[in-house]
Amino acid sequence: MESVVAGDEMIEEMRNVKRRKPGGWKSIPYILGNETFERLATFGVLANFQVYLQTQFHMTLVAATNLINIWSGCANFAPLLGAFISDAYLGRFRTVAFASIASLLGMGLLTFTAWSPKLHPPKCTPQQLKLNQCLGPTPCQLSVLLGALALLGIGTGGIRPCSVPFALDQFDTTTEQGRSDINSFFNWYFVSFTLVQMIALTAVVYIQNSVSWVMGFGIPTGLMFGSIILFFFGTRVYVCFKPEGSVFTDMGRVYAAAYKKRKVKLPDQTSVEGLYYDPPLQTDTIASKLPLTNEFRMLNKAALITNGELSDEGVPNNKWRLCSIQQIEEAKCMLKIIPIWGSGIIYFISMSQQGTLTVAQAMKMDRKLGPKFKIPPGAVSIISMITVGVFIPIHDRFLIPVSRQITRLEGGITVLQRIGIGLVFSLSSTIVAGLVEAHRRETANAHNFTDGASPMSVMWLAPQLILMGLAEAFNIIGQMEFYSKQFPENMKSIANSLTWATMGGANYLSSTIIMIVHATTGKHGHPAWVSNNINGGRVNYLYYIISVLGLFNMLYFLVVARRYQYKAGTM
Repeated sequence: MESVVAGDEMIEEMRNVKRRKPGGWKSIPYILGNETFERLATFGVLANFQVYLQTQFHMTLVAATNLINIWSGCANFAPLLGAFISDAYLGRFRTVAFASIASLLGMGLLTFTAWSPKLHPPKCTPQQLKLNQCLGPTPCQLSVLLGALALLGIGTGGIRPCSVPFALDQFDTTTEQGRSDINSFFNWYFVSFTLVQMIALTAVVYIQNSVSWVMGFGIPTGLMFGSIILFFFGTRVYVCFKPEGSVFTDMGRVYAAAYKKRKVKLPDQTSVEGLYYDPPLQTDTIASKLPLTNEFRMLNKAALITNGELSDEGVPNNKWRLCSIQQIEEAKCMLKIIPIWGSGIIYFISMSQQGTLTVAQAMKMDRKLGPKFKIPPGAVSIISMITVGVFIPIHDRFLIPVSRQITRLEGGITVLQRIGIGLVFSLSSTIVAGLVEAHRRETANAHNFTDGASPMSVMWLAPQLILMGLAEAFNIIGQMEFYSKQFPENMKSIANSLTWATMGGANYLSSTIIMIVHATTGKHGHPAWVSNNINGGRVNYLYYIISVLGLFNMLYFLVVARRYQYKAGTM
């Protein structure tokens, strides 16, 4: 009888091994294609959404900017919730599938707001525009717009934290070939990321401005539909792991157990063997076991075994009172990274201005390129993308080998040094942006273009955008590499969502700053710094405020970066 049971268990294990056989590159086109089209849909909206809200929904500059910042904040924090749902309940495949459908519905509804006259305000006559009397959206129209954005946010929350980890699940990291394939995958991922942004900032934005908003939203919607079909075609080759519980729940257990044992005395650091709960890992995914450390030593109490906490089978009687060393060290990973994570918020405030204030500047500048072509305002950010695309190969092929010979580090410089250099470029970008805006405003007013476009060429925005592109090449890529290296393997979904959560914090803080500035500066007959008439405002002062915040943030980063202790071999 025992031999039969053992035989059944062996057969079941063989089935599981066969089912979990990595699909490798055969799976990647379906996964990468799905995320590529999702990003095309999302960036196609964001790149020109400031123009859409101001010209089609007749919102003020402040209202449109705040709406974009608040929605972007929600969409960028959503991946944390998506990672929790994926790890605890649905798994990565199902999460990406449901999120893709939500994105499709959101894009479809957004297209309807441009197509149906009942879903957007009536056209504004030249006289109404001159007198600032254009009709804004009704509550019903605004509700439909917000509903579309909510669906897009749900899609973003499910796809972004799970797509890359789901792709990495398809490779066998126990082999040298599998690890090499992962490095190649990241190269292809970044290439697709850059190409999508460039397409969104050129072709999609041009169609929206010069052809029609219906077609400009409809094309990404059609591509999103195609991406869902493509994603489901790959089900025959995917490797899908079952959800094993969220690390957020484990973190909660660690804090609860440590608090319950707060009066228990920890043993000497030299005598810990057999005193802590340290079972073997029970997981389908390939994860490394973490050793016990003395950072945040108070949390070690959560794994300290006291009387009656283990059953006869060696399992905790109460998971909220006794945790494993692995759970404790995973919680410590998050605590260690939070100070570094916080430093990225101010950086992303500078970056988020590309989609709001920089676009507003471009709307009031000379955008002619030749006798007939006019650059769409939302397309100016492509300068940053071109900078990234040109700089990355130079960095990888020339700068890293040279710096590697000097520092003897594999990456030439440490990951935190790379992030810090990005902060310097970001600060430089906002200072230059303030100086350019001051000159643009003076030029417009000197030519009596109080309510019209300045005769200054839109290419004056190039220096600040080039600097921001260099900031992205160092800071964003550095952040992604930092999180992926410092978190254990089973926290990949969380690591992948942290960069987006940083953007979310920046969106909220940016919106708060703009509301405070708008409320406090528009008094005593003077226009607010951020007003609908940008020529009468003082947007350059807002850039200077962001620059001051960036300077303090850089000093803060230097302090926390010096105190940070890397995982072994991950500098």
